[in-house]
Amino acid sequence: MNENLKDQDVLLVTEKRDNNPQVVTGLNEDGTPKTVKPERKNEPDFLKIDKHSDALENFMSNFLKQCKKPTHFHFFRVPMNAIDNIANVLSDMLKDPENPSNKKFMDEIRVLPEAFSKKSYQAIDKSRIDWSQFEKLGISKEQIDKKTLDSMLNWQKTPTLIPIKTEIGDTVIRTDARLSFRDTPDGNLNLMVHAVRKEPQLEGFVYGTRLTEDDKQNLRQTGHAGRLVEIEPVKDQKMMAFLSIDKLTNELVAVRADRIKIPNEIKGVTLDDQQKKDLSEGKAIYLEGMKSKNDKEFNATVQINADRRSLEFRFDNSPKQGQEQSKQQSQSGETQFRIPAKLLGAELSEQQQEDLKEHKTIYVTGMTDKKGEPFNAYIKVNVEKEKLDFFRWNPDKAKKQGAEVNPDNTSKTQVAVNSEGKTNEATKDIKEPLKQGQTAPTAKQEEKKEEKKVVKSKGIKF
Repeated sequence: MNENLKDQDVLLVTEKRDNNPQVVTGLNEDGTPKTVKPERKNEPDFLKIDKHSDALENFMSNFLKQCKKPTHFHFFRVPMNAIDNIANVLSDMLKDPENPSNKKFMDEIRVLPEAFSKKSYQAIDKSRIDWSQFEKLGISKEQIDKKTLDSMLNWQKTPTLIPIKTEIGDTVIRTDARLSFRDTPDGNLNLMVHAVRKEPQLEGFVYGTRLTEDDKQNLRQTGHAGRLVEIEPVKDQKMMAFLSIDKLTNELVAVRADRIKIPNEIKGVTLDDQQKKDLSEGKAIYLEGMKSKNDKEFNATVQINADRRSLEFRFDNSPKQGQEQSKQQSQSGETQFRIPAKLLGAELSEQQQEDLKEHKTIYVTGMTDKKGEPFNAYIKVNVEKEKLDFFRWNPDKAKKQGAEVNPDNTSKTQVAVNSEGKTNEATKDIKEPLKQGQTAPTAKQEEKKEEKKVVKSKGIKF
């Protein structure tokens, strides 16, 4: 075989109920694959695939456009230099495709035409909305802001949970849910409710199929099935789909594989063929050297999120990557936490607000505790819990961070007494709020404390 072709792949194809794979050479006039036998003498006619060409994508796109029955064919991508052996092995495996080891091997080399579909979807015309459907859920038109409506008009769910209520007889049910639009067979636009559920429903039939134990474990651990799953949401309408869990509602979401376009590049990193193949099959890939909007490098695990119909970045490999996750979430709008302009009575400057948005630590003075006394603290955004954490020292410089709500040293005792109700031997009998920086009672407070001890010793009760 020609040494220049040893790193290239070819495309094998079989028809339903046919166990003899053939090598694809092109397309017939009716859009069906043109083929030859997997023999070395036919090598010049093979459709050759390498990482520097778009031969596979072009072939699949044309195949989907021209072939009337694309699901009638099964495609497999195999190395050119192993064509003889793999064709024979594949022929035997096709006689028993449900055998677990056979299925695993075939899934690894399978090519799904729908993954190369270039269908585009038009945004929903706002005039089609029936606002009475919202009113039935206790939601007024004014409650749907522009960002929420834009998401829904682009066939997406609301970015946040919305309180809804429904009435069943005399009973009123209140819950939180995400909303979306769906077309009905008769051409109407329906409002869909995605209510919060206690946990994902992974048992029994899911979209017309049963999940494997590996699917369930992957979904619980990462939120994704980790492979393409053949589903049958409507009888006799099978399709390959990505499966993910909606993290806000615990709903299991499926999206057809042909709805997701695998990019050639992610955040400045060019994907090789294997990486694109893995993503198209629902697997996760690890990428290094990606760049954020601020031109900062970061590494992350990347995978298709069926709920968002886009890529998801996971930063669960190291503390450094965890910090990059915070930045990436802030830039992509995934974090719903709003940076306040005023915090416990202290005005935050524009620079301080900007620093918090970039997940930097700021030092704030003049905040007021629950007893009305001022205190100071270092502040930093807690992305995971979507709130602000207070520290008594700078958490970026200290070896050990303070507790979750600990002000700086000058205000430590004050806040402990005034806001948290804590005392030590020196402050346990003080009834008045401590002042900023105060760690012990004043002479007047000490005098009152001694008077109280005298009263107690005489057994006088008030």
